[in-house]
Amino acid sequence: MCPGRKAALAHSVLLVNPNQMKPPVAPLALDYLASALGGSGFKVDLLDLCFYQDFAPEIDRYLASKSVFAIAITLRNTDDTCFATQDFFVPRLKEMIGCLRAHTCAPLILGGSGFSIMPEAILQYCGLDLGIWGEGEYSLPLLLSKIVAGEDYHGVPGLVYHDAKGFHRNAPKYLDLKNMPTPERNTVDNRRYFLEGGMGSVEAKRGCPKRCIYCADPLAKGRRLRRRSPRSVVDEIEALLRMGIDHFHFCDSEFNFPPGHAQEICLEIVSRGLGSKVRWYAYCSPAPFSEELATLFPKAGCAGINFGVDSANDQMLRTLDRDFTVDDVARTAQLCHRQGIVFLYDLLLGGPGETGDSLRETIETMKRLSPSRVGASLGVRLFPETRLAAMVRKQGPIEQNPNLRGARDEKFFTPAFYLSSALGEDAPEYLASIIAGDERFLFMSGEVAGQNYNYNDNTLLTNAIKDGYRGAFWDILRRLSK
Repeated sequence: MCPGRKAALAHSVLLVNPNQMKPPVAPLALDYLASALGGSGFKVDLLDLCFYQDFAPEIDRYLASKSVFAIAITLRNTDDTCFATQDFFVPRLKEMIGCLRAHTCAPLILGGSGFSIMPEAILQYCGLDLGIWGEGEYSLPLLLSKIVAGEDYHGVPGLVYHDAKGFHRNAPKYLDLKNMPTPERNTVDNRRYFLEGGMGSVEAKRGCPKRCIYCADPLAKGRRLRRRSPRSVVDEIEALLRMGIDHFHFCDSEFNFPPGHAQEICLEIVSRGLGSKVRWYAYCSPAPFSEELATLFPKAGCAGINFGVDSANDQMLRTLDRDFTVDDVARTAQLCHRQGIVFLYDLLLGGPGETGDSLRETIETMKRLSPSRVGASLGVRLFPETRLAAMVRKQGPIEQNPNLRGARDEKFFTPAFYLSSALGEDAPEYLASIIAGDERFLFMSGEVAGQNYNYNDNTLLTNAIKDGYRGAFWDILRRLSK
């Protein structure tokens, strides 16, 4: 055993999940991270604050009885990305950090996909000096090992740190996922999340090379596509099945990109006789989506697909820099209808150049194509390092930009949304009038019972899962309407 591993064994790392959205979503990143830390010799424990609305007593109870060497906190989302509510989660994170800091002098290290979108701003707001942006499985064990050994850690890949000169951000190290061991899924209480959240989760790949102007995924996961071996992915699915978790969601940005990898995973599921035992959902792109995939998905247990189409107007798709057309969207709908696949078309409305005519064209096309459900999100959340944010800054003073709603901060730290001024001040009402009560549409609003597309504190969904519903939230809402 190497000296670094021996030293690590004497140190306990506490992982903290601050995400309190309901229905609850299992912190997949912490399960993966715990597996990597354990492989490096660290003792790992989890403080999951998801199930404690009053988090302070739980933090007090834990740290009154246990000492830890370091605390790693994952921030999955900075906010609910909903124009109607604009619920910002970072202030609550800061409160949790304050409670943790009151009990320990151990290093507090932030990470997670939400943190990676704007790491310096979040560290500064929370009064912390250390974070890992991007993947943590390599960087966090290395950082902690260097701290244990008393070595300089400032060169750790992906490290964000603060010193007398300000903030510094190191380039990340992206892992070769093909050669990584199958993660152990025994740190998070996945069974409880399944019972209270309705599904488990698996990640088959990371990274996205696409250039959508609004998307922050590449900031957290990189632009280079990195795939896990289909065998490892299905080994993990079988591990979830042994826990009694038979509904799950692939967390990939787009499961069918590249299509060959999705096909290999489906064939592996089928070859093990799992197609009739599991029910899974995925995010997919409307192109490339072939008849071969549409035929294979149901055989492998696919219960539903969430296609990120954004718009059904070709000019808007070009503006958003999507790599498909309205014809591709229509072709995908035909394939899904032919194969009996339940599917949702996810719209992101109100972006640059959106007009009343383009909005109406999109909604009318959705009605004609008749997906199982349509998720209609109005207003595009601005994240600081995206191309859309850069476009907005070039348009002149932020406080005078007629297309902005929410916070008027050039850093776009607190929720700010792009909503085309051409839609006017009554854009939500206009959208509702076009949809005209069509129950196939879900809104980012709680005003219409059964059609609330905001999953943040969604009581209807939470109660449905308690009653035994399982699966993707949008599909549960679909089934409830029947």
